[in-house]
Amino acid sequence: MAGQSRDVVVEPGPGTDTATGSAAEVLSGYLHQRAAEFLRGLRAHAQGAGPGGQDGTGRGGTAASVDVLRAAARRMNGALFTYRPLLDARWADELRTELSWLAGTLAREYAYAARLERLLSALHRLASGGTSGPEAPGRPGAHPAAPTGAVASRAASGPRERGGLPAGAARAGALLDRQLTLARTRAHSAALRALGSARFHAVADAVAVLASEAPLRPAEAAGPASAVLGPLAERTGRQLVEAVAALPLSRAGAPYNADGLSRSLATEVRQDAAWDQVRVLLRLHRYAQEVLGPLAEPDPRLRPAGDALERHRAAAAAAAAAASAAATPRIAPATAYALGVLHADQRHEVEAARFAFGRHWTSTPQGATGC
Repeated sequence: MAGQSRDVVVEPGPGTDTATGSAAEVLSGYLHQRAAEFLRGLRAHAQGAGPGGQDGTGRGGTAASVDVLRAAARRMNGALFTYRPLLDARWADELRTELSWLAGTLAREYAYAARLERLLSALHRLASGGTSGPEAPGRPGAHPAAPTGAVASRAASGPRERGGLPAGAARAGALLDRQLTLARTRAHSAALRALGSARFHAVADAVAVLASEAPLRPAEAAGPASAVLGPLAERTGRQLVEAVAALPLSRAGAPYNADGLSRSLATEVRQDAAWDQVRVLLRLHRYAQEVLGPLAEPDPRLRPAGDALERHRAAAAAAAAAASAAATPRIAPATAYALGVLHADQRHEVEAARFAFGRHWTSTPQGATGC
């Protein structure tokens, strides 16, 4: 699903022995590879954009290229952040800002499409009295959601089983469809404007230069990779451990925590931000380990814990969209009720993702991971 993480396995750069190369060789080789991937993603996106580039679910020929582009941009961004002391600081900061702007702008329309698909799948499940859990539609590993019109129709005409929602589910689905489709259309227009802007061409030019030359500080990056890059990667790991320690993992000790529904929307936003900060730090730590290659100590927690935090972000964003739709003026009480149940359902998913993260994070003794 576009809008979710689609990381790929990254190998050390060609001709660079990560175990014996200098910090300059290892870091520049990694940045060259990621820059080349970014440029390939841009090229594929330009070729796939245009009429017929999307299907009815918001996925299309450009979605895969956006995934490649975002993955390369995130990795460049992470390397520039973690290993900033070895680079021209002003150049690194400016490029990080521009990479974040471009990748975010291009990905936003796909994120709205994924959010709508998730919410309509959950709404149909709730409206038909379906069960909650991994086997339900809209959960990871479930069958893809039906097209928007079919979901809204079944929500209206499906049988009223125990626990099912009233007829307001159909109007709730139509309201979500209208709001998120409008947001996606605006995001698509913003992406087209960005691709035609001078700012975009400046970013592409900067990355094209990076594909062949990285502005390193020779004195700082001259030493062995293990001695120079290792301590900087360890610093990112310490920041991650500290951020996780500040999370209320004990309160997230149940897969569906009712305490998660007893807070205000403002409190939800503040707590979600803390968890999202951990997601960002975990990703930075993973990318720092990628640069090190075989020099890094493997941490088996990172991949499953990161996947749980990606599910957390998706559920939190979907819950916020349901709450926003419920705040629409002059909607019928039945519609508001359906949206409220949908919001609660997604907040349950938030709590389940927090539980999964805590389980993965504590599954391996910290001392054995080198994190």
